[in-house]
Amino acid sequence: MASTFPRDSKSLLIIFYRNPEPGKVKTRLASTLGETKALSVYLYLSAHTKTITQNLKADKVVFYSDYIQDDDQWNSSIYQKQIQSGVDLGTRMSNAFRYGFTSGYHSIVIIGTDCLELTPSLIEDAFNKLKSCDTVIGPAKDGGYYLLGMKMLHEDFFNNKLWSTTSIYETTVADFKSLGLHYEVLPVLSDIDEAADIPFDLNKIL
Repeated sequence: MASTFPRDSKSLLIIFYRNPEPGKVKTRLASTLGETKALSVYLYLSAHTKTITQNLKADKVVFYSDYIQDDDQWNSSIYQKQIQSGVDLGTRMSNAFRYGFTSGYHSIVIIGTDCLELTPSLIEDAFNKLKSCDTVIGPAKDGGYYLLGMKMLHEDFFNNKLWSTTSIYETTVADFKSLGLHYEVLPVLSDIDEAADIPFDLNKIL
């Protein structure tokens, strides 16, 4: 369904966000740190994501995992709000991109809330690169990616993938090549999925 949110640009930033509930976020962290600490880390990361995205010129939409929260950190005057749909991560991302293109956007970038190294300038760079290429990707050190952008929906990027494995970046780039797409690669950054990935003192956020 097309968006009724006032559209300020032809560029859209999609943010994939899990509703913050103990036991449902950062499950790999929770296995070693416990659910309460894992939730605290998740809230810290999502607050960082809000900080780096709220002033970007692109329109923005938060896709919640389960239900929309009206009075949370994602200000409804800045962020559109939608619910993810699909049986797996690939389907949910594909449907989110479809929402954006159906709504009339020409350049769409998707990010999660796991990357503390992500900056506004890197996201802006991704949109700038899309002016002259078909797709852009930001590889993560764990073999996945922290950002993906495109100018039209390519469902191949989301099909037949082993999500949350070290092969995601490689198989997605293989899709770029098999489709003959001109793509650009952003710097490699770290996602925070396990305790060893955390670059700060946990006591500062607990």
